[in-house]
Amino acid sequence: MSKSLWESEVAEGLPAQQRSTEQPIGVGALALSEDDFSALEERIVRAVELVKRERQARIAAEEHVARIEAQLDERSPLVEQLKAEVRSLRSERDHVRQRVERLLSQLDALEL
Repeated sequence: MSKSLWESEVAEGLPAQQRSTEQPIGVGALALSEDDFSALEERIVRAVELVKRERQARIAAEEHVARIEAQLDERSPLVEQLKAEVRSLRSERDHVRQRVERLLSQLDALEL
């Protein structure tokens, strides 16, 4: 049976005399049952799937934001035009109100 990459790296860090006499690190301490390994593998697969779904959701959200921003940019001139029109209509309304008030005051003055 071959050593894992981690076990071989750890063994290389030991003095030469310890490497030859000791059992490789992790053989007993890191031994996993087949069920434990399968459960770990399943959790990793689920985590990978979750990351993929989240990336897809982020990409979809970014595309949605881009479409909304494009619509906003497209409608900005219309909004500005409508704001100017509302200001103009309010000004005109105030002017008409002043004229009507002046006419009403002249009518009141005639009745006296």
